[in-house]
Amino acid sequence: MFFAGSDKKRLCHLFNQHSACALSARLSLLMFVMFSGAVSFAASPVIPADQPNSVQPNIVLIIADDCTYRDLEVYGGQARTPNLVKLAEQGMQFDRCFQAAPMCSPTRHCLYSGLYPVKSGAYPNHTMAHDWVQSIATYLQPAGYRTFLSGKTHIGPRAVFPFEYSGQGNNPDLDAIDAVLGDCSAQETPFLLIAASNEPHTPWNKGDASAYPPSSLKLHPILVDSPDTREAYSRYLAEITYFDDQVGRILALLEKHRQVQNTMVIVLSEQGYSFPFAKWTCYDTGLQSGCLVRWPGRIKPGSRSDAMVEYVDIVPTVLEAIGLDRPDVLDGRSFLPVLTGNASTHKKYVFGLQTSRGINAGPEHYGIRSVRSERYRLIRNLTPETTFVNAATNDPTFRTWRSLAADGDAQAASLVHDYQHRPAWELYDCVSDPWNRSNLIDDPSLVEIRRELTDQLDRWMQQQGDNGQETEMLALTRMPRHTEATEKPPASPKKKKGKKKAR
Repeated sequence: MFFAGSDKKRLCHLFNQHSACALSARLSLLMFVMFSGAVSFAASPVIPADQPNSVQPNIVLIIADDCTYRDLEVYGGQARTPNLVKLAEQGMQFDRCFQAAPMCSPTRHCLYSGLYPVKSGAYPNHTMAHDWVQSIATYLQPAGYRTFLSGKTHIGPRAVFPFEYSGQGNNPDLDAIDAVLGDCSAQETPFLLIAASNEPHTPWNKGDASAYPPSSLKLHPILVDSPDTREAYSRYLAEITYFDDQVGRILALLEKHRQVQNTMVIVLSEQGYSFPFAKWTCYDTGLQSGCLVRWPGRIKPGSRSDAMVEYVDIVPTVLEAIGLDRPDVLDGRSFLPVLTGNASTHKKYVFGLQTSRGINAGPEHYGIRSVRSERYRLIRNLTPETTFVNAATNDPTFRTWRSLAADGDAQAASLVHDYQHRPAWELYDCVSDPWNRSNLIDDPSLVEIRRELTDQLDRWMQQQGDNGQETEMLALTRMPRHTEATEKPPASPKKKKGKKKAR
């Protein structure tokens, strides 16, 4: 069941008011076409074209949880994902999409707010944004949008994220989504739907693991080849296929309610899996994400982009697609020109951070900061003298890695050591070394690259108010469950609400 933020009378008034506006806009558009001979985009044959087009596009954002993008079939992975493959054929696939934090809560705050984690205040896990922060819900609602989130939340406070909420546990409630899409379709109300899955987050107990026999799997070079690893990896792949089925069911509901043609669908894989060297790290496997976008008539079917984009860019992209101004407070920039084929590049650098203070089974502190160019990733470990620990090192699979290392397995020994003991600085060639295993920080031929990336990282941290280790030690003040912690809220930056562009 959904819980709206206002009573039924106010909602009905809003919806009826919007319907009249939408009807007037459509009549104006029809007259323009009749008298000017305007030509419309042709729909892809695999996209149903039986629903009306409205001036304001609907937005559907579907998010996986702890899913290494390289494991998706559409990115060459072993997890079978027929619905994602079909979606990519109907839209654009991004090969270099990144998020700013390799953990669930800061990632979702960043995604929904358009702000990097330290600036929003939501930089540790199980966190909350500052009270002054606004979200995509607060930007879209004044434009007549119904905004609802079904599934995993991991965000707060609710005043900053005033969605209508529903869910079956931490997964989307398809019945509730069906009902709301039906209401929006009947009343011609534009909508934002966020369907936030909990898959393939551990414990990897959904889907058909028998479809992925452990002995037949090809393991990533950052995984120790052991029976335990293979069995766990099999269950993880099965849960990705389970997520793909969720995607298919949501897309089918759009078809049922004739809301395909005027809806932008974005699917994101989130951070990497909870095996080592992915989630909770700033390596590419931790911060790089799958991203598929479909928007019939606006995005060329089957297109692919290597433009560097970030989760922080999603909010401004949606605002531009709808016709709203970009608030000055946002960190992200719209990549709508990339989606529509009017640009091939977007950003020169992308940024990331990991705050380990306060995470489950984590250390007292272990802060990581990172910047990536098109080719190189620079990582700064704030306290390299600290042993890196988290839920992954506390997992039975990792304990088997330690046992293998003690028994003389060279690969296991190398991976166990390198995961828990890191130098102050790391530099990787992400083209020749996509798994970030060969540290080039002391390579004399890369001195200028290191200087360039260090300058960019320092500048970003300064812009964000990130004081490094001092910021790390304040992490508990940004976590509601640590009630003993107190913080004096920072001054609110000047805010500018999204306003409708003149047409």
